[in-house]
Amino acid sequence: MEIEKTNRMNALFEFYATLLTEKQMNYMELYYADDFSLGEIAEEYQVSRQAVYDNIKRTEKILEEYERKLHMVSDYIVREQQLDKLENYVKEHYPKDEMLAAMTKELQDLDE
Repeated sequence: MEIEKTNRMNALFEFYATLLTEKQMNYMELYYADDFSLGEIAEEYQVSRQAVYDNIKRTEKILEEYERKLHMVSDYIVREQQLDKLENYVKEHYPKDEMLAAMTKELQDLDE
């Protein structure tokens, strides 16, 4: 469960980081991406562990709220799944159609 939460937070952070304050971005990046402990972050910023914990929990809720309203992560996942299906279909049914393969690749590249 913890790995799933970390992966989710990293995905949300990737999409919505620019909507956060600098401190929120820094704390989340250190905690989730760089695997710093609350104590290490607190020491780095000369604040209490509780202050770091509160900030991270508040930021998690903010990120979840952005996703609830904007759906950017869930829409991305659905698009990726659909593009994978399309790519497999093209490979299976139209393996020699280079134009169709190129157009599918262009669609995939849009999200990257």
